[in-house]
Amino acid sequence: MHHIPIRRVLTLVPFALVLLAPAARGGEADTLPPAARNANAQLLSQFFAQGGGASPAVLEYRRKLAEYQAARAAFDAEAGAYWSLISEKRKTRNAKRRSGQQITLDDYVLEHPPLYTGPKRPVNPEPEETPERPPRKPIPVVADLLRAAQELYQFTPQRPSGELEFKRAYARYALALGLTREQAVRVYSFETGGTGSYDVQAGIEHGGKRAISTAMGYNQLLTTNSVELLAEQGHEFIRALSEKVARTSGPARQALEHKLAVLKKMVAHAKSVPDTWSEHEKIGNTPQGWAMHAMVLDIDIGPMLQTHKLLTSVLFARAKGYSRPLTAAELEMMNLTGDGTGLDMVTMPQAMREQVPTSNFFQRGGYERNPVAIRHNTVAKLLAVTDDRMDSNSSKAGARELAGAF
Repeated sequence: MHHIPIRRVLTLVPFALVLLAPAARGGEADTLPPAARNANAQLLSQFFAQGGGASPAVLEYRRKLAEYQAARAAFDAEAGAYWSLISEKRKTRNAKRRSGQQITLDDYVLEHPPLYTGPKRPVNPEPEETPERPPRKPIPVVADLLRAAQELYQFTPQRPSGELEFKRAYARYALALGLTREQAVRVYSFETGGTGSYDVQAGIEHGGKRAISTAMGYNQLLTTNSVELLAEQGHEFIRALSEKVARTSGPARQALEHKLAVLKKMVAHAKSVPDTWSEHEKIGNTPQGWAMHAMVLDIDIGPMLQTHKLLTSVLFARAKGYSRPLTAAELEMMNLTGDGTGLDMVTMPQAMREQVPTSNFFQRGGYERNPVAIRHNTVAKLLAVTDDRMDSNSSKAGARELAGAF
């Protein structure tokens, strides 16, 4: 196709408008000589053949964009139907559990979700106005948590003298409440890579420069986890700390009494809202929640928070009639996905685990952002890769030190 130089295209645009004007005035163009009319027709034909003056690169972009949009629309329709079925099956399983009915393979979607394999969105050769994105919400780090605790509660968490002191405190408390060494050490190995410190934060471990979430410590508690545990287990924390206060004297007792008073205030605030994840999340996203999350760093409260993060899953499974001890990988599934979803996987017979896709336990967005769940796409494979990672990381220095603390 003959290419019109861009300078000529620019002259054609206003000229085309001039050529169109007579027709708009009701046929005055018919008074032009035949040669002039033919010339006008050729110019107009050439102008519109070029896409209204668009360059070949822009025309190619538009063609590819149309192909992409058609492919994406077809995929979204297919994926939408799949994930709607996932949701319906999940509701059915929950209803059957509530009524005591047995869950069977028919209660799961046994096909794997569609993955988009069509063309990528093409790059526009012309400059585009990019919508202004709202500024990224800052993720609080240790310094922010400490500042919030000081400003709101005039309190600074008592940090351990070293990592081993925290590990020993965690081991004592965890064993006393019924967690096993294998559960605690292997979950720690999975969550922190086997080297994490009591104040390790997601994104800032292993040389990372920027926090990617508020997940912190051996079992990677989020701010919402801390708020929720204070609301639901705060009475236990207060009881345990009160006993320690009673055994202590002198200046150390005064410091513990202040800590106990702060803990009581935090628990009262956490309990002041309905006991739901969404309400606790609202607090967790405020300086009040940051101050509560700072307790993860405290030598007395931190081990309790880390322990109860796992213990609540153990007790949940037991309350649902699952009496067999949870393996570390099973406990980690509950820790990662939530107790209800995790128990769905845990209670599944091995033969079903081999067949049921992991997509049954995710929302669409979470699944599509999770390469591990996509790659290891059945329950059996996901548990196996979790165990493999635990095996590998359990030999690292931090995991060996924690095992020794038990």
